[in-house]
Amino acid sequence: MTQTTQTHTAHPDDPEDSPEDQRPRSPEFRAAAEALRGLRQDLFHDAFAYRPLTRKEPAGRVLSRLKGRKREYVTWSRHAVVGAVGALAMLIAWVGGGGGGVGLLTGLLALIPVLLTLVRPAGAFWLSLAAAAVTTVVSTTSGDWPWTPSSFITHLMVLTVVAIRTRPRTAAWMWLLTAAYGFVAETLFGWSHYATNSAPMLVFSAILLLAVTVWHIRRQAEEEVTAQQTVTAHERSRRTLLEERTTIARELHDVVAHHMSVVAIQAEAAPYRVENPPPELEKAFVTIRENAVAALTELRRVLGVVRAEDYEVPDAPQPTLADLDRLLANVRETGLDVEKTVTGAVRELPQGVELSAYRIVQEALSNTLRHAPGASARVEIGYVLGGLGLRIVNGPPPNPTLIKPSPGAGHGVTGMRERVTMLNGEMTAEPTPAGGYEVTVFLPVPAPSESGT
Repeated sequence: MTQTTQTHTAHPDDPEDSPEDQRPRSPEFRAAAEALRGLRQDLFHDAFAYRPLTRKEPAGRVLSRLKGRKREYVTWSRHAVVGAVGALAMLIAWVGGGGGGVGLLTGLLALIPVLLTLVRPAGAFWLSLAAAAVTTVVSTTSGDWPWTPSSFITHLMVLTVVAIRTRPRTAAWMWLLTAAYGFVAETLFGWSHYATNSAPMLVFSAILLLAVTVWHIRRQAEEEVTAQQTVTAHERSRRTLLEERTTIARELHDVVAHHMSVVAIQAEAAPYRVENPPPELEKAFVTIRENAVAALTELRRVLGVVRAEDYEVPDAPQPTLADLDRLLANVRETGLDVEKTVTGAVRELPQGVELSAYRIVQEALSNTLRHAPGASARVEIGYVLGGLGLRIVNGPPPNPTLIKPSPGAGHGVTGMRERVTMLNGEMTAEPTPAGGYEVTVFLPVPAPSESGT
């Protein structure tokens, strides 16, 4: 690809390259140019483009419950209001015109601009001004200048609908053009009329357009708040997830570090258990110990990264299911009636599974104390083939008025799901038909033959 650069030499007689056009524009000139650009964009560019008014979605408790034809009628409510106002303006024009051909013409000139706002809003504004001028010329009524009663209603309706369907800047331009139309009509053609109604038109239209502008600003603010709340909720959810993962990583550090320490100690002691071990075996055990110590060092370094500033290393080892009775005793002291049921052959499980199961039961009971004070709970532990089953269920709170709202995003269910996902398990957490809550978890545990031990 080749690029050709052309140099254009400014000619002194060329008006496009005159020094006056190269001077910086004043702020006033730029503001005026921007305003005229907005006028052209809002009311001149594709003024008669097809932009149909969409149907209204039923919202609210009452309207959302409607079904069938009633719901269909509600969706066309905005179109019906516009059509009703247009029909009213047409009736006023027809009566004012005496019901003859003039009345029919002025009636159509009153109706068509209103209906056009449903499909071509910007074009409806220009048609309304033109229809008002024609209606004033052909109308047989006197005393209304430059707006007849029908064109007065029509133009107010057109201004309101177009302002709702566009933007506040368009509403300002329509009001200024309406004022300009009234000024021209009174100055050039109002010499034979002693009274005009341009002032009432400008006052009423200003009130309506101001109300629509306030509505636009409020709706935009609500949309921005909703969008910000959505972003905030998403960020809070991500932060909660990261906090839970960090907590799980800190807790599992003790479990993994214990296993790595055992590997290092056994590798160091293994050569002494064999009489006259070959050099290759001694070297292999030395390599195993060095790798275990290196892995343990890296693990501690990773823990330092995920550890919070206020985190304190626990003195006691991480809890297991053997410590569950102590947890239930502490919970009963807070007033929660909880019972435990164990099924299947109790056996020792991997420490990661034991820790996660303990934390899941602990978090589920904490949620019961927080969201269902005074309710009873039941903890079911099932040692089944291939894994461990947990079921924590509580009844409905006896006095719902005692429930206090929990600030912020809850970490309970998120933390439990993270622990279950880490172990490739399954979990459900949902309300019960009786009004309580149930958490069901299955944590797979490979058989000794599958794990290679």
